[in-house]
Amino acid sequence: MKRKLLLILRHGKSDWSTGLEDYQRPLVGRGRKGARKMGAWIRHLDLVPDVVLSSPATRARATTELACKAMALPLDKVIWDERLYEASGAQVLSALAEAPRKAGRVLLVGHNPGLEELVHLLVGDPPEIPADGKLLPTAALARLEIAGDWRDAGPGCAHLLAVTRPGEIPDDTDA
Repeated sequence: MKRKLLLILRHGKSDWSTGLEDYQRPLVGRGRKGARKMGAWIRHLDLVPDVVLSSPATRARATTELACKAMALPLDKVIWDERLYEASGAQVLSALAEAPRKAGRVLLVGHNPGLEELVHLLVGDPPEIPADGKLLPTAALARLEIAGDWRDAGPGCAHLLAVTRPGEIPDDTDA
Protein backbone atom coordinates (compact mmCIF):
# COMPACT_ATOMS: atom_id res chain seq x y z
CA MET A 1 0.00 0.00 0.00
CA LYS A 2 1.31 3.43 -0.95
CA ARG A 3 2.36 5.65 1.94
CA LYS A 4 1.55 9.34 2.20
CA LEU A 5 3.23 12.05 4.22
CA LEU A 6 1.25 14.37 6.46
CA LEU A 7 3.02 17.49 7.70
CA ILE A 8 1.24 19.21 10.57
CA LEU A 9 2.36 22.76 11.30
CA ARG A 10 0.98 24.72 14.21
CA HIS A 11 0.74 28.45 13.52
CA GLY A 12 3.56 30.70 14.69
CA LYS A 13 3.59 32.66 17.95
CA SER A 14 0.79 35.20 17.94
CA ASP A 15 0.46 38.67 19.42
CA TRP A 16 -1.88 38.69 22.43
CA SER A 17 -1.32 42.41 23.09
CA THR A 18 -3.38 43.72 20.16
CA GLY A 19 -6.78 43.42 21.80
CA LEU A 20 -8.10 41.88 18.58
CA GLU A 21 -10.54 38.98 18.55
CA ASP A 22 -8.89 35.54 18.57
CA TYR A 23 -9.54 34.92 14.85
CA GLN A 24 -7.78 38.16 13.90
CA ARG A 25 -4.71 37.84 16.15
CA PRO A 26 -1.51 38.42 14.08
CA LEU A 27 1.91 36.87 14.43
CA VAL A 28 4.67 38.51 16.45
CA GLY A 29 8.21 38.71 15.06
CA ARG A 30 9.14 35.37 16.61
CA GLY A 31 6.07 33.82 14.99
CA ARG A 32 7.01 35.13 11.56
CA LYS A 33 10.58 33.87 11.97
CA GLY A 34 9.32 30.44 13.08
CA ALA A 35 7.01 30.17 10.06
CA ARG A 36 9.81 31.06 7.63
CA LYS A 37 12.21 28.71 9.38
CA MET A 38 9.80 25.77 9.22
CA GLY A 39 9.09 26.41 5.55
CA ALA A 40 12.83 26.49 4.85
CA TRP A 41 13.24 23.28 6.88
CA ILE A 42 10.54 21.52 4.84
CA ARG A 43 12.30 22.64 1.64
CA HIS A 44 15.69 21.57 3.05
CA LEU A 45 14.30 18.06 3.72
CA ASP A 46 12.87 17.98 0.18
CA LEU A 47 9.35 17.50 1.58
CA VAL A 48 7.55 20.37 -0.15
CA PRO A 49 3.86 19.42 -0.10
CA ASP A 50 1.61 18.87 -3.09
CA VAL A 51 -1.17 20.77 -1.33
CA VAL A 52 -1.61 22.85 1.83
CA LEU A 53 -4.78 22.86 3.94
CA SER A 54 -4.85 25.90 6.19
CA SER A 55 -7.05 27.67 8.65
CA PRO A 56 -7.80 31.16 7.34
CA ALA A 57 -7.45 32.77 10.80
CA THR A 58 -4.95 35.64 10.58
CA ARG A 59 -2.09 33.93 12.43
CA ALA A 60 -2.51 30.64 10.54
CA ARG A 61 -2.84 32.47 7.20
CA ALA A 62 0.37 34.42 7.86
CA THR A 63 2.17 31.22 8.93
CA THR A 64 1.04 29.50 5.73
CA GLU A 65 2.02 32.40 3.49
CA LEU A 66 5.48 32.76 5.07
CA ALA A 67 6.16 29.01 5.03
CA CYS A 68 5.02 28.72 1.41
CA LYS A 69 7.30 31.59 0.40
CA ALA A 70 10.24 29.86 2.12
CA MET A 71 9.36 26.62 0.30
CA ALA A 72 8.93 28.45 -3.03
CA LEU A 73 5.43 26.97 -3.12
CA PRO A 74 2.81 29.09 -4.90
CA LEU A 75 -0.22 30.09 -2.85
CA ASP A 76 -2.53 28.50 -5.42
CA LYS A 77 -1.54 25.20 -3.76
CA VAL A 78 -3.30 26.36 -0.56
CA ILE A 79 -6.86 25.41 0.32
CA TRP A 80 -8.16 27.85 2.95
CA ASP A 81 -10.59 25.82 5.06
CA GLU A 82 -12.71 27.63 7.65
CA ARG A 83 -13.39 24.28 9.38
CA LEU A 84 -9.78 24.19 10.61
CA TYR A 85 -10.30 27.15 12.95
CA GLU A 86 -11.24 25.97 16.49
CA ALA A 87 -11.50 22.42 15.15
CA SER A 88 -11.24 19.27 17.23
CA GLY A 89 -8.94 16.50 16.08
CA ALA A 90 -11.91 14.66 14.55
CA GLN A 91 -12.98 17.81 12.66
CA VAL A 92 -9.45 18.29 11.32
CA LEU A 93 -9.46 14.65 10.22
CA SER A 94 -12.73 15.25 8.39
CA ALA A 95 -11.15 18.16 6.47
CA LEU A 96 -8.06 16.07 5.72
CA ALA A 97 -10.26 13.34 4.24
CA GLU A 98 -11.15 15.79 1.46
CA ALA A 99 -7.52 16.40 0.44
CA PRO A 100 -6.88 15.60 -3.22
CA ARG A 101 -6.32 11.86 -3.64
CA LYS A 102 -3.31 12.42 -5.89
CA ALA A 103 -1.51 14.44 -3.21
CA GLY A 104 1.30 12.36 -1.79
CA ARG A 105 2.27 15.06 0.69
CA VAL A 106 -0.12 17.36 2.53
CA LEU A 107 0.79 20.23 4.84
CA LEU A 108 -1.91 21.02 7.38
CA VAL A 109 -1.65 24.42 9.15
CA GLY A 110 -3.88 25.13 12.10
CA HIS A 111 -4.34 25.43 15.83
CA ASN A 112 -4.11 23.57 19.11
CA PRO A 113 -5.63 21.68 20.76
CA GLY A 114 -7.06 20.22 17.52
CA LEU A 115 -3.71 19.52 15.89
CA GLU A 116 -2.37 17.66 18.93
CA GLU A 117 -5.66 15.74 19.15
CA LEU A 118 -5.23 14.78 15.48
CA VAL A 119 -1.71 13.44 16.08
CA HIS A 120 -2.94 11.37 19.04
CA LEU A 121 -5.89 10.09 17.01
CA LEU A 122 -3.83 9.09 13.97
CA VAL A 123 -0.89 7.60 15.85
CA GLY A 124 -2.94 5.63 18.37
CA ASP A 125 -0.18 5.18 20.93
CA PRO A 126 0.35 8.55 22.57
CA PRO A 127 3.66 10.11 21.57
CA GLU A 128 6.09 11.13 24.28
CA ILE A 129 5.22 14.59 25.54
CA PRO A 130 8.19 16.93 26.22
CA ALA A 131 8.81 18.39 29.67
CA ASP A 132 6.97 21.61 28.77
CA GLY A 133 3.78 19.58 28.27
CA LYS A 134 3.31 20.56 24.63
CA LEU A 135 3.66 18.15 21.75
CA LEU A 136 3.17 21.01 19.27
CA PRO A 137 4.18 24.42 20.60
CA THR A 138 3.86 27.34 18.18
CA ALA A 139 5.51 26.79 14.77
CA ALA A 140 6.30 23.14 15.56
CA LEU A 141 6.12 20.62 12.73
CA ALA A 142 4.98 17.01 13.07
CA ARG A 143 5.73 14.54 10.27
CA LEU A 144 3.50 11.49 10.00
CA GLU A 145 3.47 8.64 7.54
CA ILE A 146 0.02 7.36 6.62
CA ALA A 147 -0.90 4.19 4.77
CA GLY A 148 -3.69 4.55 2.21
CA ASP A 149 -5.79 7.43 0.94
CA TRP A 150 -6.51 10.60 2.87
CA ARG A 151 -10.20 9.72 3.02
CA ASP A 152 -9.34 6.44 4.78
CA ALA A 153 -7.16 8.01 7.48
CA GLY A 154 -8.36 7.18 10.96
CA PRO A 155 -7.35 6.03 14.42
CA GLY A 156 -4.00 4.28 14.52
CA CYS A 157 -3.30 4.59 10.76
CA ALA A 158 -0.16 6.71 11.08
CA HIS A 159 3.39 6.50 12.26
CA LEU A 160 4.91 9.61 13.86
CA LEU A 161 8.28 10.17 12.18
CA ALA A 162 9.36 13.34 13.99
CA VAL A 163 8.30 16.50 15.76
CA THR A 164 10.57 19.47 15.09
CA ARG A 165 10.50 22.77 16.93
CA PRO A 166 11.89 25.95 15.36
CA GLY A 167 14.61 26.22 18.01
CA GLU A 168 15.99 22.82 16.95
CA ILE A 169 16.72 24.04 13.43
CA PRO A 170 20.02 25.80 12.73
CA ASP A 171 19.56 29.50 12.03
CA ASP A 172 21.39 29.19 8.70
CA THR A 173 18.42 27.10 7.48
CA ASP A 174 16.19 30.17 7.92
CA ALA A 175 14.77 31.63 4.72
